[in-house]
Amino acid sequence: MKNIFFVGTAGSGKSTLVGAYKQWLDDAGVDCIAVNMDPGAETLPYEPDIDIREWINLAEVMEEYSLGPNGAQIVAADLMAVNIRKMIEVLSTYVTDYVLVDTPGQLELFAFRESSNLTVNAFGKEDSMLAYLSDPSLCRTPNGFISAMTLGALVQFRLQIPMINLLSKCDTLTEDDQQRMLDWYSQSDALYGDLLDADSDPQSVVGIELFKAMENMGVFGGIRAVSAEAWMGLEDIYAASQLTFFGGEDNERE
Repeated sequence: MKNIFFVGTAGSGKSTLVGAYKQWLDDAGVDCIAVNMDPGAETLPYEPDIDIREWINLAEVMEEYSLGPNGAQIVAADLMAVNIRKMIEVLSTYVTDYVLVDTPGQLELFAFRESSNLTVNAFGKEDSMLAYLSDPSLCRTPNGFISAMTLGALVQFRLQIPMINLLSKCDTLTEDDQQRMLDWYSQSDALYGDLLDADSDPQSVVGIELFKAMENMGVFGGIRAVSAEAWMGLEDIYAASQLTFFGGEDNERE
């Protein structure tokens, strides 16, 4: 089985996309399961097959450690690593093609704590990839776009597994706005030109330096426009995962 970790900033649409993509795979006849790794999730737009909330309850963490919601989220993130063996034992009972992992709403709680590496290793690092969701509300300006791109690069650097970039909630964008953001990612000269046009903004200087760093790292390339509401781009996620895991060939489970 292959694991896709859906990551992104709070509100970027991870859970909604996991639900839509799971339904799309089911309709396409591709066997998959959904795993919720967010102990603070109150409701989910899908029925998780495995749910971290069976082992970690945020309200109980708050009470036991006398913490507020933010502190409890941090402790819960570390407790995930403590309980990961139990989750993997349940996961091992499934025979499936894809495991869709819905990560915590706060990106930093998953990507920037040591528990994240422990979690990915437990699932199987060699059989895992990231689907990084960029929130279009953050990406509307050149500086905001650079910020989102930098954050995505840091997440991949931390976890050291393949990653596909997704521009989420594209149904909320005009065609012109969507195309501009896609061009920024695939045509670095377009982004650089827009950054220069914003040179009256002191932040643009930092943005240009970050742009140069990202360009030197080879971050620019393809990004896929997706929408859970409009079922847009879901086939692109499948094609990208097939390319990552199987070189583009359809997986045939024995």
